[in-house]
Amino acid sequence: MRPNKLPKTAVTALEDIKARDITVLDVRKLTSLYDTLIVASAESNRQVKALANHVRDKLKDAGATIIGVEGEETGEWVLVDAGDIVVHIMQPAVRAYYNLEELWTPPTPVRRTKAKAEAEAESAPKPEPKAAPKPRPKAAPRAKTPS
Repeated sequence: MRPNKLPKTAVTALEDIKARDITVLDVRKLTSLYDTLIVASAESNRQVKALANHVRDKLKDAGATIIGVEGEETGEWVLVDAGDIVVHIMQPAVRAYYNLEELWTPPTPVRRTKAKAEAEAESAPKPEPKAAPKPRPKAAPRAKTPS
């Protein structure tokens, strides 16, 4: 079984039952738990459950070992774990709330040239200089008391 065949199999299974907004993320550089994360949306509990069952069956047929399926009771978010590939099927509100794509997308490094950094420094607002502290008045000398 070629490893890159499983994501294609899962995406095809999701498309068979009209999953929406299918996103495939390569997370090998982010975690050692699995290689591919797939997130898809479904419109109802019934569709979420049907998609999860279909994905599980198609991945099994392709030779994958299904480690587990979580969330089938409620049908708002079902996770199908096939080892190197994990498929999340969610209703749109749940997907928007957890925003897994943002969590699992590596940040893009910002490259700044020396000229750009200097330009940003020049355009940045300058802090106002602090006023010099006022000098304290000197205390009057104490009178000597006889001992």
